Amino acid sequence: MALSADELERYARHIVLREVGGPGQQKLGRARVLVIGAGGLGAPLLLYLAAAGVGTIGIVDDDAVALSNLQRQVIHRTDDVNVLKTESAANAIRRLNPHIEVIGHVTRLSAGNARDLVRGYDVVADGSDNFATRYAVSDACFHEKKALVTAAVGTFDATLTTIRGHETGADGAPNPTYRCLFPDAPPPGVVPTCQEAGIVGALTGIVGSMMAMEVIREIVGFGEGLVGRLLMIDTRAMRFETVRYRWDPANPLSGTSR
Repeated sequence: MALSADELERYARHIVLREVGGPGQQKLGRARVLVIGAGGLGAPLLLYLAAAGVGTIGIVDDDAVALSNLQRQVIHRTDDVNVLKTESAANAIRRLNPHIEVIGHVTRLSAGNARDLVRGYDVVADGSDNFATRYAVSDACFHEKKALVTAAVGTFDATLTTIRGHETGADGAPNPTYRCLFPDAPPPGVVPTCQEAGIVGALTGIVGSMMAMEVIREIVGFGEGLVGRLLMIDTRAMRFETVRYRWDPANPLSGTSR
């Protein structure tokens, strides 16, 4: 797939990078990425994937834009209030980069439809706000053999990792799954919602942008990604830490007792 003159100019800052270049930009153009949620994390993530030239972007969201979303969901405008988020986000992407194909999935992802949704994509990026969706997405990506970039945010803190649980690592051991990292969801009510606890809008911009960076790295194939590593962010102290985690033989997806 040759790049057009317009694309060569648009992506010039990528193309001069040794780690990306023309071949890497063509990989981005051929890639299909599914984004779960067009909210706080999905907003910057979608914009940067589109700006980077990811050829096909799917968006899963069944919600409409609310005025209270605009404090952090920067892909939407005031005029988009009450518009479906998939539609508002798609319009913003097309304004930014007309070369991108956008596919809206106006539905709530569940264990029942997750595998059908992720099957047609190369990489999945989960910016959802609840454990039920995160487990459904991660399980589906394991069964469909898809790379998953997943993040979660609190009021001032966040975590980010990449899951390739269907593959083995360099040491021959299975890569960890999401259920190796979080075997069980916390009891209902233990983790307050964004509506209950609040959130600094700029935090979602930081983390959503880092999700985009990790997706791009997964597609192009440079550097050391976050497989088996959990990035923890504390913006009160502006501290970033990374901890390693491993495959758990007791996990229900790739464990020894499945």
